[in-house]
Amino acid sequence: MTREYPEYPIPAVGAIAISNGKILLVRRGSPPAKGFWSIPGGVIEVGERIEDAVRREFKEETGLECEVLNLYHITQAIIKDDEGRVRYHYIILDYFVKVVNEEEPKPGGDVLEAKWVRIKDAMKLNLTRSARELLKKLMTGISKKSLDQQIQHVR
Repeated sequence: MTREYPEYPIPAVGAIAISNGKILLVRRGSPPAKGFWSIPGGVIEVGERIEDAVRREFKEETGLECEVLNLYHITQAIIKDDEGRVRYHYIILDYFVKVVNEEEPKPGGDVLEAKWVRIKDAMKLNLTRSARELLKKLMTGISKKSLDQQIQHVR
């Protein structure tokens, strides 16, 4: 199945890495989100387990290893062309992850940049719609309880 003008929605994953009040974001280098910031992630390959896809995409896009924790958020990205036809349609499963190696991220794959950003400052970036939705949900949770408590809850 092609990613552009697919017959069915395409399953994908995202990796939410948070440390010291910062979230790890990547700037996309190819369509459909070229130039936009989002969490690391991508399409699940045929025969690939979801958790393996999270680890693979995270490593490909940031150069970092991660431990997959729990599912946090499910969203969809539907992008239509000028004629109203569905050009891209992804169903995205976003998981909390714990970074295993505390090194600086190194962009790879189709990623132009990878960096840690204060969660409050992330909303000022040119985010994908799904990343903005996710960050709003995270910030709502943060205002209700500390982020450490929130992450502990999902472990």
